[in-house]
Parts: sequence; structure tokens; C-alpha cells
Amino acid sequence: MSAVKNRVAIVTGAARGIGAATARRLAADGLAVAALDLEESAAKETAEAIVAAGGTAIAVGANVSDADQVTAAVERVASELGAPTVLVNNAGITRDNLIFKMTESDWDAVMGVHLRGSFLMTRAVQKYMVEAKWGRIVNLSSTSALGNRGQANYSAAKAGLQGFTKTVAIELGKFGVTCNTVAPGLIATEMTRATAERLGRSWDEYAAARAADIPVGRVGEPEDIANTVSFFVSEKSGFVSGQVIYVAGGPKA
Repeated sequence: MSAVKNRVAIVTGAARGIGAATARRLAADGLAVAALDLEESAAKETAEAIVAAGGTAIAVGANVSDADQVTAAVERVASELGAPTVLVNNAGITRDNLIFKMTESDWDAVMGVHLRGSFLMTRAVQKYMVEAKWGRIVNLSSTSALGNRGQANYSAAKAGLQGFTKTVAIELGKFGVTCNTVAPGLIATEMTRATAERLGRSWDEYAAARAADIPVGRVGEPEDIANTVSFFVSEKSGFVSGQVIYVAGGPKA
């Protein structure tokens, strides 16, 4: 992975779960990493773990749905670490409910973080990639993009990210920039534990029931997703763009 030395990556939603695992993996691959989350203090643990392991990282606080905060965060990364040419749009929230109970604020909040946030981050970072004539953008979708009861907002946002990915791949490809999507299945994170709680089930019970329908027979771990992001980010993946990979333990959601 020596070819990625001096590359700078921004990982949003990096305080925990998939984002933290991805930040650690990219750092292990040799990239300097900006671990970005809503509160800088929340991302410090991720950044400190990377530094303790011998890598380079900073924690950055920003609301990805706020254009001014995104601009300031990206400029800070460029100033402190160097031009960011890798972006992982992982930040996400859930506001689950059946559609007849879902409020407009629940809808807007989810769209704001997932879709608007990915757009704002991509718009802010792409200029550095275009200047470098090299870039990697990885968006985090979900098997929920195929539809999931109680998640009309989340499902729509995650499906939207797949269309966003394909368009960015078309627009930026001539500049040496690729854009791809990873769509996780059930991964053991705080967010999926909250889903189990919403359904009135313990995590162990919920995970065991779901694992029974997963061909590989287990629930995924954040590192499973980080490994796939690492593939998309690698120097040797430059001919892979506009793709969606479902990392779900089998061919079904």
C-alpha cells in the first residue's frame, strides 16, 4: 500500500461503528485520516487510536448538513493534513417509524444527513481531487435501499445515494476520480442495536434471528465494511467506478 502514502482521507461519522473502523483501516493502509463527526470530542477517540497505532489523524467536528460547517471543516483538513483526495460519506442517523406516524422533521433530518450531507461533503472535496487528477469517493448506502418496513426516510435516502454515486462517477471520472457505494447488510453497530430496541427485542435475539437468514450464518462487523471501502480506495481500483456492492453475507438483503 506504499502508493497511498501522503494521501489524505476524510471519513464522516467516524466516532464509532463503521466510520471508526473505516478510519482505522484507511490509516493502517497508509493514509492520513480526518475523523469527522458532529462533535469533535466524539471523534477524538478514533483519531487518538490511529495516532497511538503509529498513524496520522485529527478529529474534526462538523454538521455535514450545514454548508458553512462543511466548508470550514474541509479547509481545516487541507490546512492541517494536506489536500483531501479520499472521502468516505458514512455519517448517518435514523428516525424510524411507519409512514403514517412519520413526521416531516423525521423525514427532513434523515435526508439532511445522508443526502444533503454527502452532497455538501462531495462538493467541498472534489476540487482537491480534480486538482490532483486523482480521487476516491465512497458512499455508504444500505440493504434498506431495497425497502424496509418502518424506514421510508432511511430507505429513500440510501437509495438516493446510489443514484448520486453513479452521477458523480460520470461527472468526475475524466479527472481520475472514482465514486462507488458500499451497501451493508446487518452490521453490529449502535444504530442497528437501536433498531432492535425499536422492535422490542434484545440485540442477541434480534441478531440470531437475522443471522439465520444470512447465507454466511452471521451478522456483519464494522471491519467487514471497512475492508470493502479499503478496496475501493486503493490505487489499483481506478477502473472500478459507479458501482454498488452489497456487503450483506449473501446475495439477498
